[in-house]
Amino acid sequence: MNKPIIEVKNLGKSYKIGEKESYLALRDKMAHPIKAFKGLKKKDIFWALRNVNFDIKRGGAIGIIGRNGAGKSTLLKILSRITPPTEGEIVLRGRVGSLLEVGTGFHPELTGRENIFLNGAILGMRKQEIKDKMDQIIEFSGVEKFIDTPVKRYSSGMYVRLAFSVAAHLEPDILIVDEVLAVGDIDFQKKCLGKMEEVTKKEGRTVILVSHNMSMIQRLCSSCILLENGKVAKNGKVDEVVNYYLSGMVNPLSAPSNVFQEDLKKNVQLLSIKMLDADGEVKKDFSCDESVNIEMVCKIRKQKLGLYGLLAIRKPDGTTVLQSDSFDKLPNNLENLKVGVNTIKVSVPARSLGPGEYVVFVQFVHDASNDYEIDVPGLVCSFTLDDSSTRRGPYRLGFLSTLLDWNIN
Repeated sequence: MNKPIIEVKNLGKSYKIGEKESYLALRDKMAHPIKAFKGLKKKDIFWALRNVNFDIKRGGAIGIIGRNGAGKSTLLKILSRITPPTEGEIVLRGRVGSLLEVGTGFHPELTGRENIFLNGAILGMRKQEIKDKMDQIIEFSGVEKFIDTPVKRYSSGMYVRLAFSVAAHLEPDILIVDEVLAVGDIDFQKKCLGKMEEVTKKEGRTVILVSHNMSMIQRLCSSCILLENGKVAKNGKVDEVVNYYLSGMVNPLSAPSNVFQEDLKKNVQLLSIKMLDADGEVKKDFSCDESVNIEMVCKIRKQKLGLYGLLAIRKPDGTTVLQSDSFDKLPNNLENLKVGVNTIKVSVPARSLGPGEYVVFVQFVHDASNDYEIDVPGLVCSFTLDDSSTRRGPYRLGFLSTLLDWNIN
């Protein structure tokens, strides 16, 4: 009988708001019986997951998507056996390798090489099996020079490079990858995507991928699970689930501007964004004949060398139509922004995009020590374009609106 490799039945996870999760030993309960068994008021309980049910078949890649706070990371921690569920049951039929947070599964005092052996032992592998994979792991990670250095001296990018290489090459039956993959540079991300495709299609292992990048989800995954408020909102074919998710994302972004609550923990943060016309007025509906001027107000709380911004213009279905970063035209003007409030302006030229509705994606990153993301507000607002000045009007097809000359020689 071909049973699912993962079965999740009535899964729930709750936390008491304002307190860290406690794991009390028997002696703690005996010493502090009132505190240990004190009843919790309903208003103090937050359910990160509730009544979650799904099965995952062996082989292939499954995407898990949803807004921030939907319960994605909590679900992965339970699947990885990092935290126990409050209720329900999970059946895992195979070894699990996970890459959830920078440094997860690594002992900071051990070298990279020693941590490879440690991770392999945790997965139940024999020492010779790990040795046979050692060269592949080190070569893929690209940290050869530092493999015998304690990992506490690694940058976050080096951590993730080695952690992903270990997780992918030690052949777990189930590989769980969270958004932490984005910490690596672009070339390494491409290597990781290629490796995950190889793992699922050639080796028949199961990959569970969490990402806010819908293009990556659609490229790698055949099925997808959408979480909303700790519950499964939709489960099925990847294109159907992603389109359902993105169609719901457009409505809250119908305004051509957005303001964000300050987060003092972020050294760099987007405070507001606006879509402006040539007169500097906030505008939602543009003509293909005019430029869309994007104004971003960003606060720098700590000097960061190597800072750059990434901006993507996408269709509501997640297709990236145009992508730009501040390195497009050198010098990179964001690299040496001063501490304080800064205004950044990017203009999408007239006659560059075809008619339709678009959403704007923004993130700020930097290359220093490969510590990648700083602020990722994600999808922040939207605008529309029409082509009313031409005879074809709204019936122009394609992503571009460029007008071509038809010459006769």
